[in-house]
Amino acid sequence: MTKLSVNINKIATLRNSRGSNNPDLIQMAKDAERFGADGITVHPRPDERHIRYADARELKPILTTEFNIEGNCKDQKFIDLVLEVCPHQVTLVPDALGQLTSDHGWDTITHKDYLKDIIGIFKKAGIRVSIFVDPDEKMVEGAAKVGTDRIELYTESYARHYHENRDNAIEPFVIAAKKLKS
Repeated sequence: MTKLSVNINKIATLRNSRGSNNPDLIQMAKDAERFGADGITVHPRPDERHIRYADARELKPILTTEFNIEGNCKDQKFIDLVLEVCPHQVTLVPDALGQLTSDHGWDTITHKDYLKDIIGIFKKAGIRVSIFVDPDEKMVEGAAKVGTDRIELYTESYARHYHENRDNAIEPFVIAAKKLKS
């Protein structure tokens, strides 16, 4: 079953640029749930340019749907936040420190041992784990081997090539989805 988790980072960016609580991030999350969202996603970055670590702490007790915190698990501050807040899901993204936006998925083969270890830490705390991967058959196979519960596919290649050839743009995602089902 398809479910929608609304990422509220851009709302936080707008709020932060105004130097006040307008728009009200907590109210926007409540509204998204009220309008039918199945979950709320946040991606706190070390510089807190959009979602702040305090936002994640404030959101947890008020959300009535699934809560997903995604981010760079090579940052101890992120790991500590996730273990403290204990969301329903953590999505592990291989961002470099200071990276503006996510631009690739995990290399699940090169980082196999690390991913197994970090996934084990979160699962031991009762948190479902998803990892961010490129729509590459080998990376999807590798994801299954590290023990993740879910994967999120990095979609920039689809967006970049959609207008050139829709079928070619979606093909790697179809192959990845079929690989996941097998």
